[in-house]
Amino acid sequence: MSEYYKANRTRNIYDPASTEPFKLSRSKIEQFMNCPRCFYLDRRLGVGQPPGFPFALNSAVDGLLKKEFDIHRAAKTPHPLMKAYGLNMVPFQHEMMNEWRENFKGIQFHHKATNFIMTGAVDDLWVDEEAKEIVVVDYKATSKPSKVSLDADWQIGYKRQMEMYQWLLRQLGFTVSNTGYFVYCNGKADREAFNGKLDFDIDLLPYTGNGSWVENTLFEIKECLDGDMPDSSASCDFCAYHEARKLVK
Repeated sequence: MSEYYKANRTRNIYDPASTEPFKLSRSKIEQFMNCPRCFYLDRRLGVGQPPGFPFALNSAVDGLLKKEFDIHRAAKTPHPLMKAYGLNMVPFQHEMMNEWRENFKGIQFHHKATNFIMTGAVDDLWVDEEAKEIVVVDYKATSKPSKVSLDADWQIGYKRQMEMYQWLLRQLGFTVSNTGYFVYCNGKADREAFNGKLDFDIDLLPYTGNGSWVENTLFEIKECLDGDMPDSSASCDFCAYHEARKLVK
C-alpha cells in the first residue's frame, strides 16, 4: 500500500441518516463542480482521488507574502503594492484572521438548509477604507514567459474560489466588495544564472465575483450525497483513466 494514498477512508464520510452537520470544504465543492462522481466516491464512499504532490515553492511564496502583509496589518499601513495600484486599502485586522487563513479551519458557516458546515481558508483580506468593504485577496505563484492573466479556461477554479470566500464572509454578516484581487507572482526565468536567487514580477489582478451559484450548488451537492452514485464525467481525467483500464485485458 502506498504511504501517500489511504484507501477506504472512514473519516469525513457523509451519512444520509445522520443529523450531525457535515463539514464541506471549498476544495471539495470545487471537486463536485468538476466531477460529481469523483466527489461522491470521496465524500460518500471514502474513496478519494490520489493526492497531488505539494508545491513547496508556491507554499514558500504564500508564507512570505503573508508575513509581509502582516507587517502592514499590525502597523495599519498600506502595502506598497496597494499604493502602486492606487488603492485606498490596508490589510484587514480581525481577531479571527489567523484562523481564517489556517487550513482545515478557515472561515466557517453552518448552512442550515443542507446542514453543511462550509469552510474555506483565505490567503488575505483587505479593507477598502472609502467603501468600508472587505476585499478578498488570493495569492498565486507561477513562472511563465508571458504576462500573467486570468484568461485560461482552467482558471475558472480560481474565480470560483474567490466567489466562495466572498459568499462565506457575507453569510457571517460582513460587507464584502464584489471585486477581489489576485496577487500574482511570476518567477523570472530570463536570467543569465540562478545564483541562489529567484526574482518575481508581481501583478495585482482584479476580479469581479458573482457568488450566485453557491446556494444552488449546495442543494445539488445535498441531492448528490443523498442519492445514488452519479455517472462518470466525460471531462474528468480520473474517470477517463478508470474507463480506459477496463479495456485492458
